[in-house]
Amino acid sequence: MKTIVIRLLGLLAFAGMTSLAFGQTLPPYNPVTDERLLNPEDSNWLMYRGSYDSHGFSELDEIDSSNVGELENVWSFSTGLREGHQAPPIVNDGYMYISTPQNHVLAIDARSGDLIWRYVRYLPDDLFQFHPTNRGVALYGDKVYLATVDAFLVCLNALTGEVEWEIPVEEYYNGYYMTLSPLVADGKIMVGVSGGELGIRGFVAAYDAETGEEAWKTYTIPAPGEPGSESWPGDTWKTGGVPVWITGSYDPELNLTYWGTGNGGPWMGDTRPGDNLYSTSVIALDASTGEIKNHHQYHWNDSWDWDEVSAPLLIDFERDGKTINGMVHAGRNGYLWFLEREADSINFVDANPYVYQDVFTSIDPVTGRPEYDMTKKPGTGYEANFCPSLWGGKDWPPAAFNPKTRLLFIPANDNVCSTMVGEEAQYSPGRAYMGRGDSENGGFFVRPGADHIGELQAWNVDTGERAWTTTFENQNWGPVLATAGDLVFMGGTNDRYFRAFDANTGEILWEQRTNSGVIGVPVTYTLDGKQYVAVLAGWGVDAQREQNLINMAKGESHYVPQGGTLWVFALPEKDNE
Repeated sequence: MKTIVIRLLGLLAFAGMTSLAFGQTLPPYNPVTDERLLNPEDSNWLMYRGSYDSHGFSELDEIDSSNVGELENVWSFSTGLREGHQAPPIVNDGYMYISTPQNHVLAIDARSGDLIWRYVRYLPDDLFQFHPTNRGVALYGDKVYLATVDAFLVCLNALTGEVEWEIPVEEYYNGYYMTLSPLVADGKIMVGVSGGELGIRGFVAAYDAETGEEAWKTYTIPAPGEPGSESWPGDTWKTGGVPVWITGSYDPELNLTYWGTGNGGPWMGDTRPGDNLYSTSVIALDASTGEIKNHHQYHWNDSWDWDEVSAPLLIDFERDGKTINGMVHAGRNGYLWFLEREADSINFVDANPYVYQDVFTSIDPVTGRPEYDMTKKPGTGYEANFCPSLWGGKDWPPAAFNPKTRLLFIPANDNVCSTMVGEEAQYSPGRAYMGRGDSENGGFFVRPGADHIGELQAWNVDTGERAWTTTFENQNWGPVLATAGDLVFMGGTNDRYFRAFDANTGEILWEQRTNSGVIGVPVTYTLDGKQYVAVLAGWGVDAQREQNLINMAKGESHYVPQGGTLWVFALPEKDNE
């Protein structure tokens, strides 16, 4: 596999100091240790959601609700690439790392915006996949780890960008690819595979951080004789999908990693009668062995493409005067799920819809198992309308949680629905295996009388009640960042704005228009005592696809330009500084 590293600024390493052209210097690289990952500094952003609990929260508060209106762009950097830029900037003491579509990795001086090095992966000409994006790198030791769309795990030197090793996770020509940021825990690099729409058999795998040797591999679909195998008839388990698109959460006390899983394949549930474990679920894996310790299935025998791949946020919450060792998930199926995590079980606590949902008729109060209005369940040769749409109440963009105010912030889409009909699907390795037929207007419609689609919602996790909602005319694909400055940062709308909201009321306090729609994960960090907020703009993938369908449904022609740019913001310098 051909790769290239470009060092445009004449990178030199001498006596532990990295020197750039034009007389600039960077401090010695601070290796990322297990201890630092367990207790990440507020000044850095060392992993996908900032911490193992996936809260997407920062204790930084120099930028707050009283001064955020003064925020200004201090530097920006164009990636030179199109399609969806969805990664968070990963920051370690002045070194920033971003990944892009087509699997480029850029190392950037977080102070100045100067490029240190650029890794470019040459992808196979016959590569076929539906989501040309990457959701971020992982740091460990003095290495940078990248999961690629041609199904490789690549280890790069953090200072130089040189390839230390690369190993194949699976064969791309069989439909496997990867878009997620790896999870580093227990000395291992963990990844999950995408490609559920291509007839794969999903899995999570872990690799030794130093050598790349495989430590374990756990399939999300059980083989015959394994627990749950009875939920897959015949040989459907071999090509049943159940991908893992998004980085998992990790509970170091239980040594369990929690991963959301995708829907079964083909899309129509009548082609694979049964519950189809462990699709549309959260699974708990032992970080040392990969053993599935427990699971909760959000809905069974999915026919709506409601994959539940967002990792649950590990949040302890109150119920009836008792503290629950919990986790919370805003489901693509439109329900907000509260669960209890234990060493040997995941218990259902409660769930309620957070957007309009017309498929579930009830939820078992003990198990959390939903029952369906079967007229809303499409099948082979059977058309059905259902809400929310196939993109769900919330797709992949992560929610955030402020443990101080007890508010959970959800980037939601309401009032949009789908029409879907199934058709016969023939399996061919590496080719589409969905069995979804065409419907009028692309199978997408807005509920009559609806005055908006996009929402940013705030929920109190202890009361289970909604605190506030801010609405947007069109869809919202914005990942969320929460800070101790009583702020929430989010982009995601087709007007290209990146915004700061009052965390207590939802009021928009600041906004900056960017070059493109913002579907990157925002982060915040400090350098020399100064707080910065950084985010990638770059519209594409499903945000663009939904925009096309909204244009059809509304008779509009709204255009969102593409092109990746990293934006970094800070408060202006004071006159006496």
